Amino acid sequence: MSGWDEGGVYYSDQAQFPPGGGGGDADKSSASRHSILVKFKEFIRSFESEPNVFPYRENLVQNYDTPSKSLLVDIEDLNAFDCQLPSLLRSAPSDYLPLFETAAAEVLSSLKSKVTGETGEIEDPTVAEIQILLTSKEDSVSMRALGAQSVSKLIKISGITIAASRTKAKATYVTLLCRNCKSIKVIPCRPGLGGAIVPRSCDHVPQTAGEEPCPIDPWIVVPDKSKYVDQQTVKLQENPEDVPTGELPRNMLLSVDRQLVQTIVPGTRLTIIGIYSIFQAGNSATSQRGAVAVRQPYIRVVGIEDGSDSNSSGKFVFTADEVEEFKKFASEADCYKNICSKVAPSIYGHEDVKKSVACLLFGGSRKELPDGVKLRGDINILLLGDPSTAKSQFLKFVDKTAPIAIYTSGKGSSAAGLTASVIRDNSSREFYLEGGAMVLADNGVVCIDEFDKMRPEDRVAIHEAMEQQTISIAKAGITTVLNSRTAVLAAANPPSGRYDDLKTAQDNIDLQTTILSRFDLIFIVKDVRLYSQDKLIASHVIKLHSTAEAASDDTRTSKEDNWLKRQSSEPVLVLCTVWWYIQYCKKNCYPRLSESAATVLQNSYIQIRQEMRQQANESGESAAIPITVRQLEAVIRLSEALARMRLSHVATDENVREAIRLFNVSTMDAAKSGINQHINLTPEMASEIKKAETQIKRRMGIGSHISERRLIDELARMGLNDSIVRRALLIMHQREEVEYKRERRVILRKA
Repeated sequence: MSGWDEGGVYYSDQAQFPPGGGGGDADKSSASRHSILVKFKEFIRSFESEPNVFPYRENLVQNYDTPSKSLLVDIEDLNAFDCQLPSLLRSAPSDYLPLFETAAAEVLSSLKSKVTGETGEIEDPTVAEIQILLTSKEDSVSMRALGAQSVSKLIKISGITIAASRTKAKATYVTLLCRNCKSIKVIPCRPGLGGAIVPRSCDHVPQTAGEEPCPIDPWIVVPDKSKYVDQQTVKLQENPEDVPTGELPRNMLLSVDRQLVQTIVPGTRLTIIGIYSIFQAGNSATSQRGAVAVRQPYIRVVGIEDGSDSNSSGKFVFTADEVEEFKKFASEADCYKNICSKVAPSIYGHEDVKKSVACLLFGGSRKELPDGVKLRGDINILLLGDPSTAKSQFLKFVDKTAPIAIYTSGKGSSAAGLTASVIRDNSSREFYLEGGAMVLADNGVVCIDEFDKMRPEDRVAIHEAMEQQTISIAKAGITTVLNSRTAVLAAANPPSGRYDDLKTAQDNIDLQTTILSRFDLIFIVKDVRLYSQDKLIASHVIKLHSTAEAASDDTRTSKEDNWLKRQSSEPVLVLCTVWWYIQYCKKNCYPRLSESAATVLQNSYIQIRQEMRQQANESGESAAIPITVRQLEAVIRLSEALARMRLSHVATDENVREAIRLFNVSTMDAAKSGINQHINLTPEMASEIKKAETQIKRRMGIGSHISERRLIDELARMGLNDSIVRRALLIMHQREEVEYKRERRVILRKA
């Protein structure tokens, strides 16, 4: 946000430029400004949305007694009334929008006028300025398509707000005082980031022969007698899904004023209608080099739409035929199977992971309790396991497929980059917020690869975002809460690189229980070495490489195109891709548990807790993955996602059983994975382990350290098995008699 113009004062050498951002001469057409004013007034008075319903006239009167002195006008309604008016607004908005506001003020004045009782005259009330806000159903244009041809034209773009400045006072009329003759002059200021054109000389003519003429540049600004409006500058960034691969997202400076001030929070997805204008940055490099013809673009906002339910192509609108096709697809018996088959089709196997990723894309239902507490509906999944098991491929698939998705790597992500940062503006020295990945992916998915490589302090920063789905900021005098209603799909490796079945679950899953409990599903993905499976995987990979198309140089890929093309053998999917089906389900279906399903879930949860309690009592230590109420809520979200796939508003017993099955094959198996040093030990093995412990203590004095490989080799020469030595070391590590150092390559003997 450096280089923001403060609304400077410009002198009369710029008077040749027309007001409103420096565009070319507007085509006034054959109609005079007065006739256009009459048409605007007639539109507000007489436009009917339904018979005898005058929406704009009624809204104008209702807003008269409220702080919001604004009128929201739909351009489509304006086009239905008179097709000339929208074309004039689009071609020369700086000229005709003030005329529209004048018409609204005059109509309101006439509607509020009343006849006095004594004289019988009509008394016109004093009406404040009315701000006209525009809205339209037309598609937004790409930020990269804006150029010189769009200057001074009405445009519509979408993006994410990443920063917002503090509110400032922008002068609309500047009062000038001549320092010589004390005459007063009032001049208008250009809207947006434009300044005022101050004349170089005073108009005063000397009355007497001895009176001195006014000098050049005699004017002094009188701030107390000038008129002001609120103004705020906002930074809008391209939607992540619209940025071509390998390129940085582009930003656009927005200027909002009057009723639109303090309505935009960083991290919000917006679609804005505004006037594409230009200004000269006061501290830009071009102005310092004397390039007077070079200007910086910005957009003066005249309308804001919520973009949370929209994409770069506008809001999701479904035809009656599409809705009918969606319902037909949802009623099919193999609907669930068809959807899961479309998830990462290039990956062989991992059927349960694919089903869980499908649940993540559909999501559960968000809820708000009577006391204001909100319960998340997004599903978080962790994939933990060996290298080359397609973990990152799942993340890449979701990143390319989900309507809103951000892909990041754990090693290259900081706490501020994931949540939000406070940055100081170089020009104004003010602090402002800039949202991170969790904020920019609001209502979407964040894919975090190499989750185990993140620094612990950075991983702690997303605790609140994963459960409460908010990010609280209290930095540099800025205290606020940002929304991060996003699902998290993470991939991680065990500490040793590969999942070791000779180690306990605690050693293989080297993550804090606080972060593990926030994942709804935790999958242990292993590279199983079986001849038959290796043969099938090799055949599948070779087939992919032989049938794949050549890579295109075009880095821009549509989200819809990432789903498999419909085959002629699938007539039910002719009109609806799974991508659009997901959008329809998320927008129109909000399932809840049935009573019988709730009973099944309650009994299953009690049984799972009992099993984990029994396992903890037998082993003498808590489970690596805690089973808490969060896991109960996780199964509820999975059940709702499964019901949403079938466009059902009720999650049935079947949905709950499938959700419990997915939970058992993922999180429960992960909690029970690895060896347990106190169970299934034969007397011979226990004797061997005790002998190995004795030799380890004899070899290592308290406080000494040795390489694990060297220790195992030395004990192997004494006749001890490698697995017995490793198991003895694990048991001693659990008792905190030894400690691993240097990425578990060195062992330290503790007291």
